[in-house]
Amino acid sequence: MDLGLRGKVALVAASSMGLGRAVAEALASEGADLMMCARGEERLAAAADAIRQETGVRVETVTADLSELSDVQRVSDAALRAFGRVDVLVTNAGGPPAGPFESHGHDAWQAAVRQNLDSVVELVRAVLPGMKERRWGRIINVTSIAVKQPVDGLILSNSIRAAVTGFARTLANEVATYGITVNNVMPGYTRTQRVETLAARNAAMRDSSPAAELALFERQIPMGRLGEPAEFAAMVAFLASERASYTTGASIPVDGGWIRSLL
Repeated sequence: MDLGLRGKVALVAASSMGLGRAVAEALASEGADLMMCARGEERLAAAADAIRQETGVRVETVTADLSELSDVQRVSDAALRAFGRVDVLVTNAGGPPAGPFESHGHDAWQAAVRQNLDSVVELVRAVLPGMKERRWGRIINVTSIAVKQPVDGLILSNSIRAAVTGFARTLANEVATYGITVNNVMPGYTRTQRVETLAARNAAMRDSSPAAELALFERQIPMGRLGEPAEFAAMVAFLASERASYTTGASIPVDGGWIRSLL
């Protein structure tokens, strides 16, 4: 299937590793040019070089911390300077720290809001006018299964990613008549550094081992295994495409069946 992404410009946040890099690779394989950003300069440069060599698309990079408003502006300005537009925005950020409510003070909550909510709002604010002017755009937010079925010990993620879901669902209605879709993709337990970190944290709390904790995650998943980043990225690529023109306001799990709810 031709997804109609050749020649489109995608801005993919936190794309030097994990889910973000897999999304960048999937979009580039469909012919989209990329603006990639992440906090680690060396890892970002290496990821961009690999994608250029594998796909031949144009890839630009900006080292940035999207929890800082000035860096959000710098990334969006760089994308518009380099390409003149952003057709596809994929918002993404690392998960906030794990732990119960009483382990997180005011500063931790504010940092999580900046990283996981403000970064989404401000990236959208930067690219939306151009999308409306061209009457075409795709906004895709990487959230979490936790917004549908809260995960114990992840109160920051459960709360703030749910706020992103409310923002996106409301925005989807506001911009639908401009040919812009707004969707969320909810990764489940996927083979990334984030999941490995959670497994190590749980192991330390339970006098277990990371391998045993990963096996516990897998037993919760009907498919019986962790997801792979490329499987998640394939869903994002579809939602970014011409083929997904009538899907908006949705939150779609890529979780191997982990979420048990009917809707």
